[in-house]
Amino acid sequence: MDLSIIIVNYNNQEKLINCLNSLQLIVSLNYEIIVVDNASHDDLRSLVVKFPKIKLITSDRNLGMGGGNNLGIKNASGEYILILNPDTVVSAGAVETLFNYLKNNSGVGLVGPKLVYADGSLQYSCARFPSFFMPILRRTFLGDYFRLRRDSFQMIDFDHQTIKEVDWLMGSALMFKKEIVLSRAKVFSPHFDERYFMYFEDIDLCRQIWTKGLKVIYNPEAVVIHDHARESAKNPWYVALLKDKITWIHIGSWFKYFIKWGLFSSKKYVKN
Repeated sequence: MDLSIIIVNYNNQEKLINCLNSLQLIVSLNYEIIVVDNASHDDLRSLVVKFPKIKLITSDRNLGMGGGNNLGIKNASGEYILILNPDTVVSAGAVETLFNYLKNNSGVGLVGPKLVYADGSLQYSCARFPSFFMPILRRTFLGDYFRLRRDSFQMIDFDHQTIKEVDWLMGSALMFKKEIVLSRAKVFSPHFDERYFMYFEDIDLCRQIWTKGLKVIYNPEAVVIHDHARESAKNPWYVALLKDKITWIHIGSWFKYFIKWGLFSSKKYVKN
């Protein structure tokens, strides 16, 4: 089988159906769709009848984004893996474009599409590795005083119309090979670090790719609509610290990332 498409669902059934409908446009690949229901309140059993390519896996507890995707990867039969969020809609030809690019470029470990919002405007989905203080600059008024540094992190200086090697890509749509042969003695199986329940798991995965001497590529020739809501930024930072559980999950992942990779990990790649 060419490709396993993995979608982790948590109380997002309506958008999930839109995503699944868009995947029916894939015509030139032999693929399966693995939907991991992450202990949500949705009843997805009817989707298996409507979408015959679906393999439904129901987790009895919420494993988080990384854990849910790892469960899907474990049960995948495809040579390649496409991670999709349920709030995405895939444009015609986008999956084939990513697949062919990855298959024809052996030095690439991971590739992702251009993401756009529902109104067609660009979503900044590729970025440079963050410094320790970047989350603070992005979430508070301090970012207005360090706008150049904040904008550089989000790659606002890049036109986003060109295929480009990047540090990391947003985890809403990522494709990689299930098993990457690094040498005769080494095989790398990309997976998410489950220490991150949510947030930073995509940055961490891309850094894993780089440590293996492989590239992360942004490919705007593939376009995916992402109906995205930043849950951790829905309230001002001073309110979120008091009210939002999601904010504290984000903060926890932030510390875990820098404990793992180091305070100065934004400056370099660590390659074997």
